[in-house]
Amino acid sequence: QVQLVESGGGLVQAGGSLRLSCTASGRTFSRYAMGWFRQTPGKERDFAASIDWSGDRTYYADSVKGRFTISRDNANNTVYLQMNSLKPEDTAVYYCAGERGAYGLGSSSRYLYGYWGQGTQVTVSS
Repeated sequence: QVQLVESGGGLVQAGGSLRLSCTASGRTFSRYAMGWFRQTPGKERDFAASIDWSGDRTYYADSVKGRFTISRDNANNTVYLQMNSLKPEDTAVYYCAGERGAYGLGSSSRYLYGYWGQGTQVTVSS
């Protein structure tokens, strides 16, 4: 049974930083691309960032490019999202996700992800 557990959310002032972590269990973590998505009430879950299975390729939504960095530590089954220069519009529940198929590149489409964490709230005050 695959499990993803996020941590690191919280309240931060605009311009501040947070680092989210997501630890996976239940399958060989290093074989799967991972992503971070975010969702606000009444809206769809949107892509934020992804990383391929090897860690060599990363992808970002335009809205976070240059401010967020995704990385992974395959030895510790963990993926991170470093968020800098946070803005009030970054306020959302952030979800970690794992792709269904092995050796993926890290899709921006949530439909290719079969495993999701419980979500962690990030609130950025102005």
